[in-house]
Amino acid sequence: MKIAIGLSFPGTLKDEAIICYLCKNFNVNLNIIEASFSMSSGWAILEVEGENEEVERTFDYLTSKGVKIQKIETKK
Repeated sequence: MKIAIGLSFPGTLKDEAIICYLCKNFNVNLNIIEASFSMSSGWAILEVEGENEEVERTFDYLTSKGVKIQKIETKK
């Protein structure tokens, strides 16, 4: 599965390396298309590629951290 997603990060995560954690702990490839972060919030557009189950695990982790996910586009 290859999918583009938009992420909205709450300011409470400003000191956590969320995207780095994804790369190290999930079997997915990430491509950062665009991103902006400040002390109060952040957003990113990522392309995520991996097996369906692993991508879903990644989304579950992000949701558990309070990150809002919007699916933008699905590519096969």
